[in-house]
Amino acid sequence: MTPRVFGWLAAGLLSANGALAQTYVIGVEGQSFQPHYWIGDKGEYQGFARELLDLFARDAGLDIQYQVLPVNQLTQHLLNGSIDFKYPDNANWAGELKGGKAIAYSQPVVQYVDGVLVPPKRQGDGIEQLQRLAVVDGWTPWTYQDRIDAGQTQVVRSADLGQMIKQAMRQQADGAYYNVVVATYYLDNIRARPGALVFDPKLPHSRGTFNLSSLRYPELIARFDRFLAERRPEVEALKARYQVEANLDSEYLGLEQWKIDFLKRQKEKATP
Repeated sequence: MTPRVFGWLAAGLLSANGALAQTYVIGVEGQSFQPHYWIGDKGEYQGFARELLDLFARDAGLDIQYQVLPVNQLTQHLLNGSIDFKYPDNANWAGELKGGKAIAYSQPVVQYVDGVLVPPKRQGDGIEQLQRLAVVDGWTPWTYQDRIDAGQTQVVRSADLGQMIKQAMRQQADGAYYNVVVATYYLDNIRARPGALVFDPKLPHSRGTFNLSSLRYPELIARFDRFLAERRPEVEALKARYQVEANLDSEYLGLEQWKIDFLKRQKEKATP
């Protein structure tokens, strides 16, 4: 895949003394991960992450560009200095590759849950019934690794999210492991099959955060942290608009919105 670079400011801005202002490059993932981020028809980086990072750049007076790269190459580009920042990142990711490097990580930008989506009739069946687990190439279902190593759960490989969803819907796998918000968004808005698969909270799942990272510029990571705190209302409004943390801390995680609304109405009717 050929890296692409996009900037929200024209390259070559002049500083006060007439010198060329520095342009900072943020390495981003070249995949569709809606509603967090995706690559548009013309190759432009879009979504919640784009709007948030653009807002930070305007707030801090920085000239930034986005370099779209294959997911499995981003960390190496951060380490060799060809990009200045990486998003998303997390201190727990690619530990062996990072090898104790002094990478600076921001405060959490977004929380996420990775878990298993199953057909509604299989929800609550338990882990022993999860014998075939569909997983997108490049993903590692850590919470199931012991079962996989023991031969109790077989991994069914998928080239992408769409193929993985099809495998689970066609019963070629007993469940699909992915980011719950992203998989639910895909079912509701792209596949147009809301509720065809649902998150099973009784199965093992993991929580984590997306962070901004940098090896070269820890001081700008600190500036980004201040931005998150100082502009919190705007950041939260962006999260709400894109629903990147939709119902993460509630019993409704992974349900489509119409069902959430229905269940809430039922609860209100049952309340004395």
